[in-house]
Amino acid sequence: MTLEETTDKVKELASKKSGAIGSKIKFQFDEGIIYLDDTISPTSVSNEDEYADCTVRVSLSNFNKLMSGDMNAMGAFMMGKIKVDGDMSVAMKLSNLF
Repeated sequence: MTLEETTDKVKELASKKSGAIGSKIKFQFDEGIIYLDDTISPTSVSNEDEYADCTVRVSLSNFNKLMSGDMNAMGAFMMGKIKVDGDMSVAMKLSNLF
């Protein structure tokens, strides 16, 4: 999936589970950024590089595998496929979204 298609998928998921994270989180890929602000309702999803409580660096293909359930987030983190900066407790809440 492209960044645009992935952003649309995140918007769809966020609209169904608004408030599940309650924080600002940024997903950083080589192709760009997906910024999710779940402190407001409805949840805002964009490709802007804004301040976030937590930044998750992952490849776009691995992010799509996480969303589809083809990859385990904890296993990917332990293998170094996911890097987290900022509030780790926010990253732990991502399972509520996906």
